[in-house]
Amino acid sequence: MPFDKTLLADAPSAVGEVTFKIAATSDVHGNFFPYDFIGLSQGKGSLSRVATRVKQLRESIGDESVILLDNGDILQGQPTAYYYNFIDMASTHLAARMLDYIGYDAETIGNHDIETGHAVYDRYRADLGKIPLLGANVIDLVTGKPYFQPYTIIERHGVKFAVLGLITPAIPAWLPENLWKGLFFDDMLSSAKKWVSRILEIEKPDVMIGLFHSGKDSSKKTGEWIENASKLVAEEIPDFDVIFMGHDHKVYNSENEVHSSSDVLILNPANNAENIAEAEIKIIKRNGVVIKKNISGEIVPIGDLTPDPDFMEYFEPERRVTENFVMRRIGYAEGDFSVRQAYFGPSAFMQLLHELQLEISGADISLAAPLAFDALIKKGDLHISDMFTLYKYENVLYTVALSGLEIKNYLEMSYSLWTDVMKTQKSHLLLFSGNDKLKAKDGYAKLKHPSYNFDSAEGIIYTVDVTKQRGEKINIISMADGSAFDYTKRYKVALNSYRGNGGGDLLTDGAGIPYSLLKSRILSATDKDLRYYIIKKIENRATITPYINYNWKFTPDDLVASAIDRDFKILFE
Repeated sequence: MPFDKTLLADAPSAVGEVTFKIAATSDVHGNFFPYDFIGLSQGKGSLSRVATRVKQLRESIGDESVILLDNGDILQGQPTAYYYNFIDMASTHLAARMLDYIGYDAETIGNHDIETGHAVYDRYRADLGKIPLLGANVIDLVTGKPYFQPYTIIERHGVKFAVLGLITPAIPAWLPENLWKGLFFDDMLSSAKKWVSRILEIEKPDVMIGLFHSGKDSSKKTGEWIENASKLVAEEIPDFDVIFMGHDHKVYNSENEVHSSSDVLILNPANNAENIAEAEIKIIKRNGVVIKKNISGEIVPIGDLTPDPDFMEYFEPERRVTENFVMRRIGYAEGDFSVRQAYFGPSAFMQLLHELQLEISGADISLAAPLAFDALIKKGDLHISDMFTLYKYENVLYTVALSGLEIKNYLEMSYSLWTDVMKTQKSHLLLFSGNDKLKAKDGYAKLKHPSYNFDSAEGIIYTVDVTKQRGEKINIISMADGSAFDYTKRYKVALNSYRGNGGGDLLTDGAGIPYSLLKSRILSATDKDLRYYIIKKIENRATITPYINYNWKFTPDDLVASAIDRDFKILFE
């Protein structure tokens, strides 16, 4: 049966010493069941295993001593989330029902939750019911107040916990304004200072918790914003006892740092509900006053846990609904479409995506990257699940105006993130991270930069000289039809909304367009996500056949040939 929080109402208020566990998930990305509904295989994490771990915690120290939090990005990723976002919009959202079932106490909104659009996340907030959806730095432009609840107070055993929610403010750099219309995303540090001061004055909590959908490295800005400011907040505001991070998909425990610049415990469980971040807080109170707090933390892997059978039975109807959705046949593939070749030249996988973008938009040129590191669409019947393989995110498709020179400079940056500068026959073609021990976890760990920023182009013929530095790599020979390519002419270019809003910096740092002018370059945008239109186009075609246009290549040939074989083995060993 669902977890009943009313059982906590009679918890004792006077204590000497008590131990609490504060457990947090983050970036669940629709991994509700122990299945990958895209790859049609068993999944490693999921809320079903979170339910098992939470039961263990409650059985070990008591229900009232466990506080359970989620750090956002739950509404995008697996088809389970997509179905209840955009297909079944009448039912209570499955994610909300699951958080209620497990007994979550609070959640912070994530950027990919905002990506679903107002209709979805406003409905989701209502469906959460008594579970507060936090976001102190998301400001309603009409009222000037937080659009989401800024913080929540949780009282257990006479101990008062304050949980402040913040989200990365860089959302305008990734998402079309219609998805967050009427909102402003404030700087995390200034918001934290303001709200911590208020909370301490008004609520006088015993324990201050940060639930921040933002990562650790504040050294680089995304557009005009510090994207990952969680550690910066911890360093600047010593009032926090624990900060749970998210967003950057990187496991982190500040206790493992030899030289930490903050006494605040900082934990990040990474993504897909494969881990839970757990802070243990031992509190000693005398005469109603906390005199001592001992805080420690760990990241607990849960991939080997058995999914909770009660959870699985309770949500079996929804699992079947999702399975039926992803298995709907939409066409036939006459051969394999593998993204592996896309790292080393034109590929059938990227050819299909480019073609569809050009067909949907009517643009002159298409720019796109492999959004999933090692995607494969196999020969045979095509199902909805394959469309999540072909296109991972719920981006819309933009048509933007770019000059020929801007397109060249855009590609210069893309290929500089993608390729090394080859000096000898033994040099690498790809730009690797330099850590040979890394495995390709989460897609691109062996690469220095994520593959979703490796944009290639269709609609032009060009070469990429891998012996040259950025600025000298790209030689655009002509348009695809053989007509001249003009560096001064403005072309209609199809690219996704993440890129069109400045994501990956290819338009700003690469093409040299100031962020403030990006919006003025947008000629049109689809009214639904790109995957929706891709599904419709493939249904109309009925059959897709892998072929490669070979409109671009790496040069010089003698260096590239041996490097491709060598780097392919490194990347996909």
